[in-house]
Amino acid sequence: MKIAILGTRGIPNNYGGFEQCAESLSVGLAKKGYDVTVYNPSFHPYEKESFNGVKIQSIYSPQNYIGAAASNFVFDYLCLKHAVKQKFDIILELGLITAAPAIIFCRKGSSIIVTNLDGLEWKRAKWNPIIRFVTKKLEKFGVNSSNYIVADNIAIQNYVKSRYNKESEFIAYGAEQVSNLEIATIKKYLIEEGSYILTIARLEPENNIELMCDAYLDSNNKLPYYIIGNHNTKYGELLKDKYKNTKIYFLGAIFNKEELDTFRFFAKYYLHGHSVGGTNPALIEAMAASAFVIIHDNPFNKSVVSSNNYSFANKEQLIELLENEKILSDREKIAIENINIINNSYRWEKIVDQYENYFLRILNKK
Repeated sequence: MKIAILGTRGIPNNYGGFEQCAESLSVGLAKKGYDVTVYNPSFHPYEKESFNGVKIQSIYSPQNYIGAAASNFVFDYLCLKHAVKQKFDIILELGLITAAPAIIFCRKGSSIIVTNLDGLEWKRAKWNPIIRFVTKKLEKFGVNSSNYIVADNIAIQNYVKSRYNKESEFIAYGAEQVSNLEIATIKKYLIEEGSYILTIARLEPENNIELMCDAYLDSNNKLPYYIIGNHNTKYGELLKDKYKNTKIYFLGAIFNKEELDTFRFFAKYYLHGHSVGGTNPALIEAMAASAFVIIHDNPFNKSVVSSNNYSFANKEQLIELLENEKILSDREKIAIENINIINNSYRWEKIVDQYENYFLRILNKK
């Protein structure tokens, strides 16, 4: 079976969740003996032609000239235009919106196009009404033009069925349980074990960073609050300015996985505010690190965590949780339940097997 994976910023991962998915999935499938190619943008620092048994196809991206948002459409189009000529059995598009025009115009050929919908892009608070309208239309065209759809969350699968009357395959994002972590790994950040609150997220409105920061400041919780994520954006600068001279510290982007896992493991509270679609990588990676996760109350998050997990729907509820130390007595129990969920449903080995079986199944229908 010849497989191409498109739609990410390339491997090895130096960016985020979909990139980790592309890396773990491609390497896992290559180890099974499949011919796997990942499409990397030309700005990716990795310049070799293969990575751990996976072929690397570099494709031009105009990001340095027209910015990330616009260049994603161009890059996805150029990738798919190239891929359909290579006679791949399966082309897996990770992400739908920027790939939708390419799928519509480049779908001719023998390859089966499978698209992982990711989240509901049109729900993002940062978009104005016009962009929301356009992204809704792109979602519709992309879903209807793809041969098959993968949903990484049960709530997304239900959404695809109810909105488009189209079946999709539920295959989640993956993670691995981590252990034997040492606080010394993050001593350079002057962090003390169990003495801080943590969030790891992109600094975007739909991740409820402001809600969590405001709740923290209005509570009587005196622990420092560390936020990891790229803050060199317009919204990131706004947040840094709003919360300067407080005990909220923006550490910027960190890509070292051992450091991130250590931050998660030794945090007293881990606040997860993501509210738009999908199985969020930051959530299951926090669960895999035995973090005491407090989630934003929405069906995407609640479908992943233990039924005993604490959650908040508004600032007042989060204030109450941050001021109630009694909930910490449930930490070990919830951590064990969440680790069991990771090991039973989200290990990368299992995710790779699910993709393999799904690809073989749809090829047999051809």
